[in-house]
Amino acid sequence: MKLAHRRLITFALLLSNIMAGMDGTIVNTALPAITSALHGLQYTGWIVATFLFGMSVATPFWSKFGEHKGNRVAYVTATTLFGLGAIFQAQAPSITWFIIARTLMGIGAGGMNTIPFIVFAHLYPDLKQRSQVVGLASACFGTASIIGPLLGGWIVDNLTWHWVFYVNLPVAVVAIAVVGLFYREQKGAAAGRQIDYRGGTCLVAGLTMLLCAIELVGTSPLWLVALLLVASGLTLYLLGKVEAGAADPIVPNRLFKNRELMVDFTLFVIIWGSFIAFVTYVPMWAQGVLGLSALIGGVTQIPGAFTDFIGSELVPYIQHRVAKYTLVLVGVLCILVAFLGILLCGQHTSFGLLLFLGSFEGFGVGMIFNLLQVSVQTDVAVEDVPIATSLAYLVRILSQTMMSAVYGVILNLSLSHGVATHHGITLTMLNELSNAQTAKHLPKALLPEMRRILYSGYYNIVIAAFVLIVISLVLVLVVRRRQGGKKGANPA
Repeated sequence: MKLAHRRLITFALLLSNIMAGMDGTIVNTALPAITSALHGLQYTGWIVATFLFGMSVATPFWSKFGEHKGNRVAYVTATTLFGLGAIFQAQAPSITWFIIARTLMGIGAGGMNTIPFIVFAHLYPDLKQRSQVVGLASACFGTASIIGPLLGGWIVDNLTWHWVFYVNLPVAVVAIAVVGLFYREQKGAAAGRQIDYRGGTCLVAGLTMLLCAIELVGTSPLWLVALLLVASGLTLYLLGKVEAGAADPIVPNRLFKNRELMVDFTLFVIIWGSFIAFVTYVPMWAQGVLGLSALIGGVTQIPGAFTDFIGSELVPYIQHRVAKYTLVLVGVLCILVAFLGILLCGQHTSFGLLLFLGSFEGFGVGMIFNLLQVSVQTDVAVEDVPIATSLAYLVRILSQTMMSAVYGVILNLSLSHGVATHHGITLTMLNELSNAQTAKHLPKALLPEMRRILYSGYYNIVIAAFVLIVISLVLVLVVRRRQGGKKGANPA
């Protein structure tokens, strides 16, 4: 492939990270306005979880689709779905419509975000170059994460929340056009093999029931939750049996025998399950608890976007000198500081402190992502790079999905308890409190108590996320002690 074409294709694929960073930060900034307009504060967990669920469940299918039909077709199809989902969300007349459209967008995002990393493995066999490209991907995500809150806040404050979903459409068109015109590849590696429909059905059914079980905690009978959990467990167990005899399995069992790969997957699960709490609820904390505008609430994500880039770009230059899990330990400790600061300061956490703590969170996440993303591709044989890459994405996004559902349950229980114990305060009023535009119309005498109720829900979420980071810290310390001074992937 010509160098000019490789650079052009890389540029187009990096646009995926721009779209992902833009969508996440804009939507997080606009969430209070969206939930207020559609009367869906209690569905915040669903809004986040269904998008991430669509991404996670679709990821291994996009990987296999790329192996059968080619990564070019897979990427173009996925990015098109992403764009259609954005349009449908902008037109949503109800919270139900919005959640369905967000799920569709998530399905497209699963392929749009994971296919580029598979292609990078083919375009850049040199690990140092690949790590640098992963750093550029993180930089693109970070840059979009800086622009997103400012743009999203300005749109919400000056136009309407509907417009935040049109921002990515021109970028999607450019990415689709460049990849469609210039990317050429050999025929899919799995072309001609029988598609693993049974395994795919078991995967979707098992994960769907698991998500529903988590979301129904606190709002449905315990027997229904337990039934869904048992059915999910049995279905995922059946998935393992089906995959053992499949010619081209969706999730190959052999990967689960790779100990180092499993450690990396486990760290992705725990750390990203915690990370989603910070990026989702800190902007909402700034707006609902501190009473700031959507624009200022979105600014809380900017320091982390800068330091995310710094942490990710630092990895290629030091990973061959410092033990891999020592670097992961540094990242985990940075994230730990971010959550610990909020827990210690509580409701008195100022806007400035949120910015400061966000810089720690961003640096830790950027460093860990680059390390583990490249590591999962070097942990396996060349033929398993696509599926290992998609599985890493699957477990990371699935963790965010499930923990978003858990955080949504925690928030709903806290809000329900607060409303039940304080007469005169309703859930509708708390919906309005979370949006600076409508909060100014609420009774001033009730504002302190309403902010305390909202704060209690967010604070409980931070506690849960902090516990996850502590668990990851213990795991890293144990693995680091067992592996001694083993360095990261050789960048040469």
